[in-house]
Amino acid sequence: MGITVAVTGPTGEIGMSAVAALEALDEVDEIIGMARRPFEPAEHGWSKTSYQQGDILDRQAVEELVARADVVVHLAFIIMGSREESARINLRGTRNVFEATVAAARPQRLVYTSSVAAYGYHSDNPVPITEDVAARGSPEHYYSEQKAACEAALAEITDGTTLQVYVLRPCIVAGPKAPALADVMPWNQLPGPVKRVTQALPLLKPPFPDPGTPLQLVHHDDVATAIALAATTSAPPGAYNIAGDGVVSMSDVARELGARPVRVPHATVSVASGVVARLPFVPSILEWLHIGRTSVVMDTTKARTQLGWQPKYSTADTLSELAASLR
Repeated sequence: MGITVAVTGPTGEIGMSAVAALEALDEVDEIIGMARRPFEPAEHGWSKTSYQQGDILDRQAVEELVARADVVVHLAFIIMGSREESARINLRGTRNVFEATVAAARPQRLVYTSSVAAYGYHSDNPVPITEDVAARGSPEHYYSEQKAACEAALAEITDGTTLQVYVLRPCIVAGPKAPALADVMPWNQLPGPVKRVTQALPLLKPPFPDPGTPLQLVHHDDVATAIALAATTSAPPGAYNIAGDGVVSMSDVARELGARPVRVPHATVSVASGVVARLPFVPSILEWLHIGRTSVVMDTTKARTQLGWQPKYSTADTLSELAASLR
């Protein structure tokens, strides 16, 4: 007999690839997905997967989901949105999943996909970052703060239980099925005709600052492989960094995604980040400025040696795959 895996957020950028990876495993007999939107697994060729429409803010729906599972994979999370809306869903909804999993009799394992952002953007973080660095978050960046808060809640809720807990910390996830990195670029918000003109004429391409901060990317299929491994592995529970080999620069991102890179002093970003952090009201989108102020390059040795994870795509490959899909 194989295992039953419950997945929150199976329709998201990571979720689609994660379910496909779980479907391919002999150890998995059944997958139960839950998200807010209507969804039909059979349309994607999935034979092991059933689906129930529901919200992680609905405690009863979450309890019904996890009660049927041996392994719970929690992926549902808002990335881009207001600080207030994301806190409501990301913090309260995630706590619902953690508490319901602990309270249920059947689940033996919980896999939570956190983020490199949980470490926070601190100047005293080592380079590269290993899993024994504290997940402190950065209060001035809502996504970072919430990812760290979720990890703290997970530790609190599961303390003293027999639940096997695996925390995956991927860097920025990208690829053909995960276009969020491209979608948030300002020039991609331009009306279609204007955007086409700027892309056709190099001098009209929007400038994009590069302060020299290195960037890691990971392909959505490689994250899916890590999730499938965490759901079935005999490797020890704990946190695992997930990132593609190598790094790219902000200039590489700009060139591949349709902008004109402009090198700027690193101090410029640090000063701008400091100013934004002190403003009494900051639009949530501006809080993403903080990620450029310091390196958050991770060491993935533990995932490779203990989890047995090996990425198929490098950081540069992932960026190229994303850019090619947009063309």
